[in-house]
Amino acid sequence: MENETLPEKVDVLIVGSGVAGLATAISAKYFGAHPIVIEKSEYYGGSSALSGGAIWCPANHLMCEAGMEDSIEQAKSYLRHECGELFNEELVDSFLRNAPEAIRFFHEQTHVKLKHRPFSPDYHPNVDGALQGGRVLDPEEFDGRLLMDRLHQLRPPIKEFTVLNGLQLGRQDLVHFTRMTRNFQSLLWVVKTVMRYYYDIARYGRYTKIKMGAALVARLAYTAFQQHIPILTRHHLLRINDSTEGIVSVQIQTPMGEKEIFVSKGVVLAGGGYPHNQAKKKETYRHLQQGFEHYSMAPCSSTGDTIQEAERIGAKFLSTNLNPVSWTPISKIPQREGYRYFPHLFMDRAKPGVIAISSLGKRFVNEAVSYHDFVQEMLRNCQEEGSTYCWLVCDGPALRKYGLGAVPCFPGRVSPYIESGYLVEANSIRELAEKLKINYDSLKATIDCYNEQAKKGVDLDFGKGGDSYQLALGDAENKPNACLRPLRNKLYAVQLFPGDIGTTMGLDVNAKGQVKNGLGEVIPKLYAVGNDANSVMSGSYPGAGITLGPALTFGYVVGKSLGSGEI
Repeated sequence: MENETLPEKVDVLIVGSGVAGLATAISAKYFGAHPIVIEKSEYYGGSSALSGGAIWCPANHLMCEAGMEDSIEQAKSYLRHECGELFNEELVDSFLRNAPEAIRFFHEQTHVKLKHRPFSPDYHPNVDGALQGGRVLDPEEFDGRLLMDRLHQLRPPIKEFTVLNGLQLGRQDLVHFTRMTRNFQSLLWVVKTVMRYYYDIARYGRYTKIKMGAALVARLAYTAFQQHIPILTRHHLLRINDSTEGIVSVQIQTPMGEKEIFVSKGVVLAGGGYPHNQAKKKETYRHLQQGFEHYSMAPCSSTGDTIQEAERIGAKFLSTNLNPVSWTPISKIPQREGYRYFPHLFMDRAKPGVIAISSLGKRFVNEAVSYHDFVQEMLRNCQEEGSTYCWLVCDGPALRKYGLGAVPCFPGRVSPYIESGYLVEANSIRELAEKLKINYDSLKATIDCYNEQAKKGVDLDFGKGGDSYQLALGDAENKPNACLRPLRNKLYAVQLFPGDIGTTMGLDVNAKGQVKNGLGEVIPKLYAVGNDANSVMSGSYPGAGITLGPALTFGYVVGKSLGSGEI
């Protein structure tokens, strides 16, 4: 498969091999077209392979078959609230109408096997139209050995989300690894998992139990390989050649040199947005213009080449979203040369014994809100205080039970993170204030106030642990509030900066994924899906899986249209 080359002419050329691109290819092939997927990187999978793999799909058949109730109208009401004045009814209606059909197609007609989460609250569970569970789907674990010689081309996981330098932990693994010193069954789980990991490394050079976003990508890729759809890595889109009748051909840089490919039905842009395009980031990220640091967890290959090339031939780029990116707080892990980055998504902030502190020593946010909401509040507070960062603080018991950022829980080692400067350790509030260069009186007053409220289990200032989403991320064993406990013992801190897991601003598309120009007219034979298309959510973040849900859905919509000819 790796020796495949580009033909002189293709039906459909898909640029990008994340979930959106692969979903488009599979759908196009199923409905009658002959697609090819090209990928600039040496790996297929894009940022999808680094994600948690959650898929948000209201009224999906799996939840309905399990007896859970939902409706398109209810979901639309929720999204209308989330998107506010930027609510795009055309795109939202298309997504909600087609998503259940797309999920059923991939679950029943491909190797993509999904399961619903009975309990997984939308990120703002008290808003009209929100649900407590069912809308979020997860891919089942995948046996990487089925990919054979293409396994090594699947994008590897983020190092900091693995143990033993490559063992990826899924949701169930995390439960067992964090309680293995307190539960014998969890200890057995860990021992078996580690033994399997070392066997795989010796036999295949990589752990073959593929999980989360990588499992979704692997299942899609395996389907594509079974359908004989070429996925060509190290192939870079250089230029789109168009005429008055639409796209004629594209120029592609291949490992063997530049090549022109004629396209009969369409070009689909699925390049993953522009999280590593410095010029476009400065145009659209207001905080960068104000001097903030910013870091992205997306692959470095996501540089917005596809978006820029579409703009060159007249496509309209929308820059009016509520937010330019899907935010996440980031901590920087010192390396011998530069840094690695850790996204503080959900493992630490909501836990009891953990609080966020501004540069002036004050709490400024409900630490248990979503990663997206957290950074929005962080930026607002930093702009008020004239700062560009904050601190995540915990005590000794919290650090050893839950970990903090990249610092593992017990029995993982803490000392290397202290020695590198990633983790700040202090024996008292005064020492912590000195090390963080924060006013002692302000920090002490903040911690004292928090501790008094935490004793009663009610955060009167910010409401930490105040809804089902927040409580689900806390510690159910901690009473009376799963997210609150007074700070005690030694104190530890990690510095946080604004970051992202992908961009939300993108090309203006219609309900069928067709790219529009500045006049609102469709550019013939040009489509965009995934983060190359403007966010269906208009830059809001309603719940887990709101990127991959539309990626699968519009990949299906575009692929079906191209395959069947029903544009």
